[in-house]
Amino acid sequence: MPTRPAAASPAARTQLPRDERRAQLIGAAAVAFARTGFAGTSMEDVAAEAGVTKLIVYRHFASKEELYRAVLERVSTDLRQTFWARMADATGDVPGLVIRSMLEVARRDPDAVRLLFVHARREPAFADYAAEHRSNAVAVADAMVGPFLGDAVVGAWAARTIVSYLENALLVWLDEGEPERDDEFVRLATDGLAAMVLAWVPPA
Repeated sequence: MPTRPAAASPAARTQLPRDERRAQLIGAAAVAFARTGFAGTSMEDVAAEAGVTKLIVYRHFASKEELYRAVLERVSTDLRQTFWARMADATGDVPGLVIRSMLEVARRDPDAVRLLFVHARREPAFADYAAEHRSNAVAVADAMVGPFLGDAVVGAWAARTIVSYLENALLVWLDEGEPERDDEFVRLATDGLAAMVLAWVPPA
């Protein structure tokens, strides 16, 4: 028996400014895509998650592909801006600042982070975007640790290993860690990163 379409929520009836509505839809899309994947999610699903009509979604995004890419662009921009904002005030613990900046974004937008770090890489239409984001992160890691390793090949390997470590540590903490223990996670992840890098530095 067909289900009756859900009535539009107050959010659908409220005339939000365009930027606010767009942000709301991107947030709802992140949740929907993380839950059922790109292929398994429809624009109707995004509308239902946002509590609006499908027409409102299409006013802002012409296609599901455009909406998915908007999620990736927003979270990657947030990661980049948060990282550089913390680095601008860095006075010592750079690895800790890197990890804290990633965690800060992940707490704000956990589903979008999961899309960028995991799911987008498996989607042919978005693998290029995820790869570009990761390549930029690897380049930053290489610039930070490469000079201490004395070997370009080892430096490139180390940079990729560091990025993989940070992404996976963060994803596991999102699934299992408690927000009130985030400071402990930052300390443990920082200690683990420092131990890895020190083990790779050649003897003087």
